[in-house]
Amino acid sequence: MKLVLQRVTSASVSINKEKFSDINRGILVFFCAEKGDDESQAYFLADKTLNLRIFSDDRGKMNFSCVDVGGDILVVSQFTLAGDCSRGRRPGFYKAADSDTAQKLYQYYVELLIKSGLKVGMGKFAADMKVELINDGPVTFFLER
Repeated sequence: MKLVLQRVTSASVSINKEKFSDINRGILVFFCAEKGDDESQAYFLADKTLNLRIFSDDRGKMNFSCVDVGGDILVVSQFTLAGDCSRGRRPGFYKAADSDTAQKLYQYYVELLIKSGLKVGMGKFAADMKVELINDGPVTFFLER
């Protein structure tokens, strides 16, 4: 399972030129399930997403988590994170989980985040989405499990 976390001041997802979901200060998560992934990885990464200290204190040190600051989270499925670009000129997606498995893991991960009580938005699984964000910092992390 692979995630890209971006600390944002705002982020939104539009589908067919209509806003589908949006958040204010918090984390934009790009989510990718790969073959062999299961709920234990989703659980680990949901906990990491909620509790990773990537928000600054009054001294500019990253000492606060999304939970600590009451931030929002927007989760967007992005199977292209499983793309293998090591050969040729077209990415290979053989590492990506099948659609049914990926969707179940995506939904499970989101449900775990929702249990935190934070505002959690979602993209639409397997849709053609336009994602807008204002990256705060910029602060971006790649998580893998």
